[in-house]
Amino acid sequence: MLCSVPFARSEILWSCRVAEISLISSASSARLVIFVASYWISTRLHWLRAKRKEGCGRARPERRSRLSVEIIRVEGLRWLGTEILDLSVTVLLLLRLASFPSRPSGNRLVGAMAMAYASASVAVASAVSMQSVLGERSLVPANKLAASSSSDFRSASSSLSGARLPSKCIGKSCRRLVSRTVVAPRAVSDTPESGENCLSPDAGRSVLGIILGGGAGTRLYPLTKKRAKPAVPLGANYRLIDIPVSNCINSNIQKIYVLTQFNSASLNRHLSRAYGSNMGGYKNEGFVEVLAAQQSPENPNWFQGTADAVRQYLWLFEEQNVLEFLVLAGDHLYRMDYQNFILTHRETNADITVAALPMDEERAEAFGLMKIDDKGRIVEFAEKPKGDALKAMAVDTTILGLDEKRAKEMPYIASMGIYVVSKDAMIRLLRDEFPQANDFGSEVIPGATKMGMNVQAYLYDGYWEDIGTIEAFYNANLGLTKKPVPDFSFYDRTSPIYTQARFLPPSKMLDADVTDSVIGEGCVIKNCKIYHSVVGLRSWIAEGAIVEDALLMGADYYETDEQRNELSATGGIPMGIGRNSIIKRAIIDKNARIGQNVRIVNRDDVQEAARETDGYFIKSGIVTIIKDAVIPNDTVI
Repeated sequence: MLCSVPFARSEILWSCRVAEISLISSASSARLVIFVASYWISTRLHWLRAKRKEGCGRARPERRSRLSVEIIRVEGLRWLGTEILDLSVTVLLLLRLASFPSRPSGNRLVGAMAMAYASASVAVASAVSMQSVLGERSLVPANKLAASSSSDFRSASSSLSGARLPSKCIGKSCRRLVSRTVVAPRAVSDTPESGENCLSPDAGRSVLGIILGGGAGTRLYPLTKKRAKPAVPLGANYRLIDIPVSNCINSNIQKIYVLTQFNSASLNRHLSRAYGSNMGGYKNEGFVEVLAAQQSPENPNWFQGTADAVRQYLWLFEEQNVLEFLVLAGDHLYRMDYQNFILTHRETNADITVAALPMDEERAEAFGLMKIDDKGRIVEFAEKPKGDALKAMAVDTTILGLDEKRAKEMPYIASMGIYVVSKDAMIRLLRDEFPQANDFGSEVIPGATKMGMNVQAYLYDGYWEDIGTIEAFYNANLGLTKKPVPDFSFYDRTSPIYTQARFLPPSKMLDADVTDSVIGEGCVIKNCKIYHSVVGLRSWIAEGAIVEDALLMGADYYETDEQRNELSATGGIPMGIGRNSIIKRAIIDKNARIGQNVRIVNRDDVQEAARETDGYFIKSGIVTIIKDAVIPNDTVI
């Protein structure tokens, strides 16, 4: 509010008084100027006080939301800053005139005015900087403003553990009010701007994120030989687990558990380094914590499935004072604002809301499909139907928001394996109704539908990929190099993908020919050719090498020049890609040592092969070099 801004009226009056006294004692010819300026200052001050009172009166209605208060406060700061600048210019001019002991001639008067305005320019710059800082820092994020002023939009319970919240929100009104608080240009983004939601209470306090680390990852083997599936490197600098964690952070979900079981050492290390010290803090309850599978007197078994994993830690989850659980998979590639997902769950008063992906008939056969009624409620499930059973699962996807053209092209909806489950419903289903169920998708959620619980579908019409196989993983990574627009973009300022800060130097390319590729941090690339490839961090590619349609995951550490020279002198192979080697349509896992004149080109067009003792596998025609493998000089694969 304007009247809450510290108003330095006494300081301004004091400065004007000093100027007036000094000028009265100076040459008499300046007294007329002094009188006029003093009269103008006094009039200006009276007008300023009247405006201030008027502004404070307007800012005190009987009921005013925090949103309106913030708007008035910013406008008041701008107006007050302008008035103080006008007064400061006049005061500086008078003080400058007072400094002349003799009668000010015309030239001296002009000079005084010039010096006064030059001095005032410094005050202008300082005040503008102060105004910018105050204007930006006085505002809270738009989503928090929308949530904090929820009393203007709907009535809601103040207790998180109480009854379900009726979320009635007028989207246009919410967007109109929030847009007035923007005082800086919006950041450049690849994501279409969506309207602000009106979650109350906000997701940071009322939602718990649960990320499932996945099973053994046999279809991704050998990439999962020494790591969990969510810990597999992605896009040169990242890991798969960074995707759901970043989506949660960008959606203001600050309480996150990650459930792991297989080969979890690498995943645990990455999560602790990337997010361990960045989520919590003073008055901040945020965290990203790993929960490993464990045996207990009540349950001596490891995780048997997604539902069983949540059930075994349900005693911990129910201690959190939240309304919903957001259940996510750790091996999907997509970008989603979960707040809209949660808002739909609350508006439909659902027990469970399932994220659904529109599908055409060709892709639908490979997914579990859902059928909905005219209100978006799920009434039937079918696992990978074919023929007539597939056609029977066609639905009108305009109900979920698709336009008529897209709805005709995409008449099926598939489950993404992402759920919002009300806390009470989760406890009831896992403990009372299905105490032996192991899986959400095939047991718990279809069972909840048959029980008559409100299970809703939420349509997500964007890029989504299940990184479940070597081929899917390879295509998802190479899709980052697609022109003109990649399948998935990491270049989104409004929804960035976070990862571990490694503090690596920029990549160095010496006489290299690089085309349509993504290069990670800290690489050394010497006089080679790279086309349509992804090169991971700390990669070393020697002279004469050719890398085409390949994914290089890089290395976990550097080898010094002395170590590399010593290895070469003793017949060893340094880390990275050796001289004159050719890599095509292949995945090179971390810390691999590829010798000189090696050809990894799948010369015989083999589709499937397991040569683990030789350091590689072939799946779907893609050669995968195992982590830490050594490929001798002159080898041909």
